[in-house]
Amino acid sequence: MSFKINRGLFQYDLIDHHAVLGIPVNADFHQIRKRYLQVARRLHPDSCTATTLEEKQRASQLLSKIVNPAYEQFSKERNRAEYLVILREMSKRLAQEASTVELKSKLSQELAQTSNLEHLYQKSIQQLAAKQYENLEQVLDIIGLMSEVNLVYLMRQGASSLPSPTSVARTSNNLKESPQPAPTPQPMSVVEQYYRRAQAFMENNNFAQARIELQDALKLEPNNSSCHSLMGVLYLKQNQVTMAKVHINKALQLNPQEPMALKAKKFIDQAAQKTQKTSTKPTGASQPNQGTNTSGGSGLFGGLFGGKKK
Repeated sequence: MSFKINRGLFQYDLIDHHAVLGIPVNADFHQIRKRYLQVARRLHPDSCTATTLEEKQRASQLLSKIVNPAYEQFSKERNRAEYLVILREMSKRLAQEASTVELKSKLSQELAQTSNLEHLYQKSIQQLAAKQYENLEQVLDIIGLMSEVNLVYLMRQGASSLPSPTSVARTSNNLKESPQPAPTPQPMSVVEQYYRRAQAFMENNNFAQARIELQDALKLEPNNSSCHSLMGVLYLKQNQVTMAKVHINKALQLNPQEPMALKAKKFIDQAAQKTQKTSTKPTGASQPNQGTNTSGGSGLFGGLFGGKKK
């Protein structure tokens, strides 16, 4: 699917990530994160309200091709700071070329003339964002219109309307800055939400639902070492050692230092050694097997990373 937009800031070979997410150009990171989660829920296959396969595919493509990259641009301080520098330079250019800028929409023309720029701008972005992803066929048109609104705002308000890049990216030349949250842990992505839900289901021994959550997470990010690691532990808790090894080995292949996978691998190796020693003992009176119960949460691997809640 093509997501080409030739309007607003896009016509200057600049991807307008603010327009993609439906946020004003002076939005802080709290606003950015909140809006991203709203859009992601609307477009994700598990929560999308689309009724046809074509609509679901389009929603998924919009999420992966433009929405996720926009959020990634903002979620890393360095990238966001660099992007703000580009917008500042663009605002200066637009101010110089104001007489030659062509505005196609009535809304943009009104914004170019209003005496109450800030109020009308914020109101316009809010109204456009409210319907931005309702009709998937109109998404690109609304993004284009929103980008044109951003263009006018930058042209009139200029660089003074944007957050200072130095307040976002910490460099060695920075003096004291106002306290800001540490960049980690990063805002929860859709995959992280699946991961957390899977953890919660596992704590309640709802292994079937936990597996569904992790499978959905791995569909989005097949090379997520944390999800493979947790999936391995999930299989261990159900005494499905073969499947557990598959995911644990995959997790360590992706990240040799993955803590949970390392712990699980050590647990498997120790259990295998015990089993081997037991099998070499002289045959005698039949003894009950204490570690092969395959019921959920019990048996040989049931105690790994926490057992069943009392």
